[in-house]
Amino acid sequence: MGQLIEFVGRHPYLIGALLVSLAAVMFYELRLRAGGVTHVSSADAVRLINRGALVIDVRKPPEFGAGHIVNARNIELDKLQQEEDAIAKKKDKILLAVCENGGLSRKAGYSNSFSLRGGILGWRADNLPLVK
Repeated sequence: MGQLIEFVGRHPYLIGALLVSLAAVMFYELRLRAGGVTHVSSADAVRLINRGALVIDVRKPPEFGAGHIVNARNIELDKLQQEEDAIAKKKDKILLAVCENGGLSRKAGYSNSFSLRGGILGWRADNLPLVK
């Protein structure tokens, strides 16, 4: 314990940088949690899909037609709120929202909602299959 106190006393800038970094990470994580959507990697998305996740692609129909995840449903982002009843029956399912780059795919109201980090671009970068 004495060595730890001595280290802190001799390296105040290093300890300060550590605390600032820790605060930044906590702020970022809390902000994501407050948004109600958790971003997942492509590998985690595959696991969710294998567990029966409902994949909602919020891109425009031409983008969706150019390539999408197998069994994904295309509901544009602006129409998603209007078509609440189409998805409302499946509130207990896991929802995976997908967009082009991972920044727009958010859907509130689901207890298990996730967004694909990096979107379809990240999916392609990980060499995962798309269907047309």
